[in-house]
Amino acid sequence: MDLKALQEALGYRFQDVGLLKRALTHPSCGSDNNQRLEFLGDAVLQLSMSDMVYAAHPDMEEGGMTFLRARMVREETLSAVAQKLNVGKNLRMDHGCEMGGGRTRPAVLADAMEAILAAVYLDGGFSEAVRLVRTLWPKESEVALPPVTDNKTRLQELLQAKGLPAPEYQMIAEEGPPHLRVFTMAVYSQGEEIGRGVGNSKKKAEQAAAGMALEGVKE
Repeated sequence: MDLKALQEALGYRFQDVGLLKRALTHPSCGSDNNQRLEFLGDAVLQLSMSDMVYAAHPDMEEGGMTFLRARMVREETLSAVAQKLNVGKNLRMDHGCEMGGGRTRPAVLADAMEAILAAVYLDGGFSEAVRLVRTLWPKESEVALPPVTDNKTRLQELLQAKGLPAPEYQMIAEEGPPHLRVFTMAVYSQGEEIGRGVGNSKKKAEQAAAGMALEGVKE
């Protein structure tokens, strides 16, 4: 774990290096892991990107801003940023997870990147987190459009076209050992469950749930 090199790549030096260590600790290493930071980092990224999109597109409607933000905070984008920073080689994980390719798995890298953002936010404040996103994230033109299989985006667009609010996701179950987690997610529209899906990451389970919901919404 080369924390000095990672901080140089981030362009940020931690006052509390313990926060960065925790952000780099996979759940396979025990209870003192990066999951809580990942939760916070997701919100920090959403707000940071919302602020950037809002400022950059003063004439864009809500639906367009939502779609653009979704492109910029997708697992693939987070993973790409983490790869550029060599986050994978600095992760702490057990042998089983490492042998299973944990250091290069997009979901693992994306979660770690969110945790790092949270660590910067807690250590240096929101302005530092925003600066980090502005500095490290690719330009909008460099981020590919979501593929047709991006069920979450398709579902949100379909609901908005019907005049309904954006869908909400909730985790129903989390099973299996840390390096082989299986998540069950449900998606709700106006408080009613409209789909349920399973995946080896929360994001993939959400996509599966959205895919199930799409069939019912179309009908």
